[in-house]
Amino acid sequence: MRRRVVDSNVAVIANGRDTNASLACRTAAIDALAALLKTGRIIVDDAGAMLAEYRTYCHPRGQPGVGDRFFREVLMNYSGKIERITLEISDDGSYVDVPRDPDLVKFDLSDRKFAAAARKLSVPVLNAVDSDWFDHRAALQRNGIKVEFLCGLRTEEWFAP
Repeated sequence: MRRRVVDSNVAVIANGRDTNASLACRTAAIDALAALLKTGRIIVDDAGAMLAEYRTYCHPRGQPGVGDRFFREVLMNYSGKIERITLEISDDGSYVDVPRDPDLVKFDLSDRKFAAAARKLSVPVLNAVDSDWFDHRAALQRNGIKVEFLCGLRTEEWFAP
């Protein structure tokens, strides 16, 4: 069974609102979420940091977009598709599972919860168009954080002309 951490940008792109993502990228996000909901498990932290971020971008009623439906399923834990994990936080407020690599100093603080979960369970994090994952991909990989780039590695193709 596929287990994945899902960055909030995937749900945003799947929804198709307020984004200029290419059609191919949006389709990839929709397909990834649909497949995960059908035959996978979605990893979220038990403290609710991921849910709080999803709530910022998605409608909890599950309408009208695919990203909204994804969020609703995460909230409702339909069919046991959700796996909740504890992410340890150090005294300075950082996630223990995010390495203190100098090449990750500028890695987005809001993405660290997703990176910590992915590293802790050795599962990939799904990304659509967040360039921070792309810009730090070598350091992330070197530190055991796998990223699946749903829209590919050619960032110029992420967005519609």
